[in-house]
Amino acid sequence: MIQVVNRAIDILDFVSEHGKEPVQLIKIAAHVGINEPTCANIVKTLVDKNYLENVGRKKGYRLGFGAYKLSGNASYQEDLIDAAKGPMISFTKEINESILLGTIKNYKRLLLHIEECDQVLQVKTTLLADVFRASSGRLLLSFLTEKELNKLIRAIGLPPATVWPEAQTRETLQAELNKIKADEFVIIRTHHHAVCMAVPVYKNNVVVAGLSIFVPESRCTEKKLEDLERLIKLTAQKINTQLEQG
Repeated sequence: MIQVVNRAIDILDFVSEHGKEPVQLIKIAAHVGINEPTCANIVKTLVDKNYLENVGRKKGYRLGFGAYKLSGNASYQEDLIDAAKGPMISFTKEINESILLGTIKNYKRLLLHIEECDQVLQVKTTLLADVFRASSGRLLLSFLTEKELNKLIRAIGLPPATVWPEAQTRETLQAELNKIKADEFVIIRTHHHAVCMAVPVYKNNVVVAGLSIFVPESRCTEKKLEDLERLIKLTAQKINTQLEQG
């Protein structure tokens, strides 16, 4: 058997035994029986693939979204998803458009939950999306600290001109993000003839996710756009309330 695969599985098994309690790298390496640099390389790959989540340099690692998805276990950020499901279902029933809940993981927009409409023509998305391309990605970027944003830019660079032409320098990107943060709202019209909107979801006055919609441009009359903006903001407020009460 391939040794590195065995070690990766051993690491996931060990971390899973601790539930949601983070495990430090030094403890993972000792349990698996390998040195820390080797362990760090395997763990980094598992983090990049979302099977592990880095909680902090000193705190360590816990299972990520990929591990929960693979096992069919829906307990990843379950409090957030449970609070969001009801309001998201109500949104889709009222206006018959899909609505998505997402966050940022490993410099990508990670889809946590989706309520799909039954329209014949739909705009599809993926589990992971370019953080600059996704409306919820841009929304969530606007609430990062300067240190967090600089770290992300060092890792993946500035957005390509084809994706976000108004944000081609650090200064213009910051100006765009400042506007989004002030509005608590972003709307994007894509080259694929879709209109995307996103608003923040709060818990204890901290943004924990982005709520977004992707609608074919052909359905977006002026009245429809007004209704979508009003309803997505109302849905986010309902989720915020659920999270505060929970």
